[in-house]
Amino acid sequence: MIKAGIIGSTGYAGQELVRLLLGHKEVEILWYGSRSYIDKKYYEVFGNMFRIVDAVCMDDNMKELAEAVDVIFTATPQGLCASLVNEDILNKVKIIDLSADFRIKDVSVYEKWYGIEHKSPQFIDEAVYGLCEINREQVKHARLTANPGCYTTCSILSFYPLVKEGLIKPDSIIIDAKSGTSGAGRGAKVNNLYCEVNENIKAYGVLTHRHTPEIEEQLGYAAGQDIKIIFTPHLVPMNRGILVTGYANLAKSLSYEEVRAAYDKYYTSEPFIRILDQDVCPETRWVEGSNYVDINFKLDQRTNRIVVMGALDNVVKGAAGQAVQNMNLMFGLPETEGLELVPMFP
Repeated sequence: MIKAGIIGSTGYAGQELVRLLLGHKEVEILWYGSRSYIDKKYYEVFGNMFRIVDAVCMDDNMKELAEAVDVIFTATPQGLCASLVNEDILNKVKIIDLSADFRIKDVSVYEKWYGIEHKSPQFIDEAVYGLCEINREQVKHARLTANPGCYTTCSILSFYPLVKEGLIKPDSIIIDAKSGTSGAGRGAKVNNLYCEVNENIKAYGVLTHRHTPEIEEQLGYAAGQDIKIIFTPHLVPMNRGILVTGYANLAKSLSYEEVRAAYDKYYTSEPFIRILDQDVCPETRWVEGSNYVDINFKLDQRTNRIVVMGALDNVVKGAAGQAVQNMNLMFGLPETEGLELVPMFP
């Protein structure tokens, strides 16, 4: 059995990690880390875990944790993992970081967009960007994996075949994305109160959202050049879900069959990517509670542009599910183990 510890187990992503790992045949959770609930029983924080998890919450002592487990998940705010990790720890345990600390290769870009000093820049080059569908082989050999963000996972996977095959002009990409409120985390914030969110939709982080450089960097690798995008997120009054609607200029006139062939080339054998039938638009309700990403596109011959659409569950494929997928690869397990979840409806 793989022994796992979770730092940040009482956030939304951390609790989802617990839920998924409890159903994983090869994993035992030994450490439920939480700064806010130390010595409190886990089921007292999350009532759904009553008579399922009797363990008490522990602290975030990564040094002690590294002596007890095989893998550490850090579902924590930006900066914490980087402040805790060191060479001695990485020699003992694998780390899957759900924050942004090791996603961006240019430390100056990270510090500019996140507004904090990076505490472990010596590990940035080594860290593998854990988008399994693109970096599968690198993830298999990683000891430090940077789990991608929810908006970024949906955006990158939706556009990747188009950029990789040169079918669009990458600097023309505009991404309009919408997220459920769980994407903002479990911390108390006035803007996330029920009366603030219900019956409302709003844009936020316009031109400043921190996932922008992450999307640019990864699609830039696919394009073989630096690119700049416009990314606008919106908050919608639902618990879970990411919906991306993106736009780009085509590099040439293309038929539906040519574009579909590009998606099929990269995703036909991917267990968690579903390219929908022609004219079917992705919806968040059809991926909720699962590790699937639903993707489709529409060609606008009139303007020679393409509309790209993607949907996923931000807490599963956008966070915890993707982390489990990365863990499976890092430990040589079937990639789908513990993740063959049928989407919930209603």
